Amino acid sequence: MATKDLDPPLAVVDLAAFDANADDLLRRADGKPIRVVSKSVRCRFLLERVLRRPGFAGLMCYSLREALWLAGLGTSDDIVVAYPTADHSALRELVSDDRARQTITIMVDSVEHLDLVAAAVGPGRPEIRVCLELDASWRPLPGLHVGTRRSPVFTPRQAVRLAREVRARQGFRLVGVMAYEGQIAGVPDARERGALIRWMQRRSAAELARRRGAVVRAVRAVADLEFVNGGGTGSIETTGADPAVTEIAAGSGLMGPTLFDGYSRFHPRPATLFALPVVRKPGKGIATLYAGGYIASGPASTSRLPRPYLPEGLTLLGVEGAGEVQTPVTGAAADSLRVGDRVWLRHAKAGELAERFDEYHLVRDQHVDRSVPTYRGEGRNFG
Repeated sequence: MATKDLDPPLAVVDLAAFDANADDLLRRADGKPIRVVSKSVRCRFLLERVLRRPGFAGLMCYSLREALWLAGLGTSDDIVVAYPTADHSALRELVSDDRARQTITIMVDSVEHLDLVAAAVGPGRPEIRVCLELDASWRPLPGLHVGTRRSPVFTPRQAVRLAREVRARQGFRLVGVMAYEGQIAGVPDARERGALIRWMQRRSAAELARRRGAVVRAVRAVADLEFVNGGGTGSIETTGADPAVTEIAAGSGLMGPTLFDGYSRFHPRPATLFALPVVRKPGKGIATLYAGGYIASGPASTSRLPRPYLPEGLTLLGVEGAGEVQTPVTGAAADSLRVGDRVWLRHAKAGELAERFDEYHLVRDQHVDRSVPTYRGEGRNFG
């Protein structure tokens, strides 16, 4: 009822759920600071809201251009760019801005990245802060890779070799190490094959703790590290238990998307919803919604589709799914829906819903507290 005077499609954030999810992340982190992953939020107001809470410290951005924007606005004075950049103009902007250079740390995992930065900004540049990314995948057997395809740096020897290269090059300062354990943080363990997944995650976490510890000890002999970052919403407990890790990255757990419904260790509240209007009643047991093809990135599967949430008992049609201009839903509740009614849905991945809407309506106690722009609403496209 809070948004009854607003025309759908529209998106809301339940502030009580958002704050409760933030509290739960802190509980799970058990005292280790959480670096907020911006791509899971993509709304400056919400990023600033959570950063004001004790226990959250710094941002992890997904592009250098985004980091420069947020640094310039004063959203955070401690920003790590989680992915290597090939944006030459953004690199030149970084080295020309003293405050940005003190605030932003860029990611590297190869000598080629150092070469690219050097070529982009030229000789005699001021010092750039650098974080080394360690591949956190599990490789129990030759040729078997479990996890995301990220850094080529896997062993302590490879990490030290790159750390020495960073130290030897003028204009770079190695300040951190990062490892994202996607096979733990990003794989639900309470659904099909849950026992097998939990077995894999235990073995992977134990192997990574040994290897990451060895990498950090070896790199610390080369450079004075300020931080060692690890994790993701799904692996906070195991990442936080690793003594080598000084901070944990998390963001999706604030929003509670459907991909995080299938975890046994935590249960975030759905904080982000979107509403679509009913525009057709093509037959018994079916209502057709306007738009709705908000498909999340990743493997093309049903897990990436939005999911009807309210009224309860609705599902998508397997032969149509969620469409660009219409999305049919079926179920017992469909017959009670009238043209003009709205159906609430949840998105699969946290931050990507913000790419579809210019603003989030922030709901508290059954009314809209305020409406705030998403990145898209501020005219920012970092994809």
